[in-house]
Amino acid sequence: MSATITPVDDPQSAPPAGGRRLLPGLVRPAAAMLSGVVLYLSFPPRPLWWLVLPGFALLGWTLHGRRLRAGFGLGLLAGLGFMLPLLHWTGEEVGPVPWLALAVAEALFVAVGCIGIAAVSRLAWWPVWAAAVWALDEAVRARVPFGGFPWGKIAFGQADSVFLPLAAVGGTPLLSFAVVLCGFGLFEAVRSFRTYRSTGQVPRAAVAAAAATVLVPLAGALAALPLVDDSAEDGTATVAAIQGNVPRLGLDFNSQRRAVLDNHVRRTEQLARDVKAGKVPQPDFVLWPENSSDLDPYRNADARIVIDDAVKAINAPTVVGAVIEPDTGKLRNTLIQWDPNGGPVATYDKRHIQPFGEYMPMRSVARVFSSDVDRVQRDFGPGKKVGVFDLAGTQVGLVTCYEAAFDDAVRDTVEHGSQLIAVPSNNATFGRSEMTYQQLAMSRVRAVEHSRSVVVPVTSGVSAVIRPDGTIVQQTKMFTADALVDKVPLRSSLTPATRLGTLPEGLLALIAVAGLGWVAVRSVRVRRGR
Repeated sequence: MSATITPVDDPQSAPPAGGRRLLPGLVRPAAAMLSGVVLYLSFPPRPLWWLVLPGFALLGWTLHGRRLRAGFGLGLLAGLGFMLPLLHWTGEEVGPVPWLALAVAEALFVAVGCIGIAAVSRLAWWPVWAAAVWALDEAVRARVPFGGFPWGKIAFGQADSVFLPLAAVGGTPLLSFAVVLCGFGLFEAVRSFRTYRSTGQVPRAAVAAAAATVLVPLAGALAALPLVDDSAEDGTATVAAIQGNVPRLGLDFNSQRRAVLDNHVRRTEQLARDVKAGKVPQPDFVLWPENSSDLDPYRNADARIVIDDAVKAINAPTVVGAVIEPDTGKLRNTLIQWDPNGGPVATYDKRHIQPFGEYMPMRSVARVFSSDVDRVQRDFGPGKKVGVFDLAGTQVGLVTCYEAAFDDAVRDTVEHGSQLIAVPSNNATFGRSEMTYQQLAMSRVRAVEHSRSVVVPVTSGVSAVIRPDGTIVQQTKMFTADALVDKVPLRSSLTPATRLGTLPEGLLALIAVAGLGWVAVRSVRVRRGR
């Protein structure tokens, strides 16, 4: 009699059921983080703006139909994939802790927005609702906390994009919305095609939504092209932008404040010699960068003398970026209009000052994470007035560095009559990082948004002259003393974006809230039905 032996599986040799489920379970988290990395790669200095479309298509796939908790987790991964590399420059000289803290904080905003995107993803025409939720998320992030941090707006990566003309219609909120809508629409198109392949039926509503959300933004951008105009409505002005350079990279460049000032004086005097020799035309006015004189010329006679000598040499009104140190109260990051005959005649104090850079909120808490907070020994205070200088008959709007990221700071100058926008900046603290290129792209978007020439003088580069159509016509190299001289078109007409102000952003926020509200109502009805 023979026995039949049934083999018993060796529990150590057989793969666990959980292991078989592990890899499929990691696909969406990996895709979420990859989508964020692809969004980062679409930003300057890379000319890969179009990557934003597959980036949002991939994000749409990861979030579509997910529960809210999953939307938060996947959104956090996408936010980290996006913000960690995008904001790496913030730790250039102060170490990884401030960079990681800021990137995580910004990623949390993205995560909260992705909860909303997951929530509306089951609605008909969901790409519209989802893109509006993203626009709402950007609007909130640009305002809170500490005045907001708009860096990383999708619109700011679109300086070379076919969608850029939409900035002249509805500003950066509409531009971001259109790009995100098109990306989500691409995913919906793929989803509709896969449904047809598997069922043989055409999901007409989904196909219509996919087609509209892809084609309408493109058609809108094409229709907005006539708004992109670099003609000289009010004639031209010859402007010079001085890049004096700094003695060394990093935070310690401030310890040689006189050397920085002397660099800008020397480069201005060299420009004056070039003008006298006929090598370049005489500028109508000259722009120095932010922090070109960290010595207060009202308190330091030697600084005042060398600035005055340089301005008299070039014989043109000059905007000088200075740190003003009043006897009491907070410091001021100030732009001074310096006349060759009358000296300082007008000032503009930076209104949007940088938290943890120019002033230190929660100083005792911040010190726990980094002792570098004590480098900011005396806080800067914000100005109150819009900056528009009359420079040799040209109305020049002033937007100091960090302010270029804020819609209102730029729009205010145009509403107050500026025919040209100047963005004096100081990027020396951030070395050779991508920061200067990201900020330059902002200025290009602003040029189209308000149909104004934009001149960007920077201490260490990249300085540039930008036409109202967003084209860079001249730019410097980084950490090279230089002077740009160009005849720029002046314009006074207002684009729809300037006239409408915050209205497009408000309408997109209402759409987002309506979509989220409808989801909440449906959820309540389902519960009551049970």
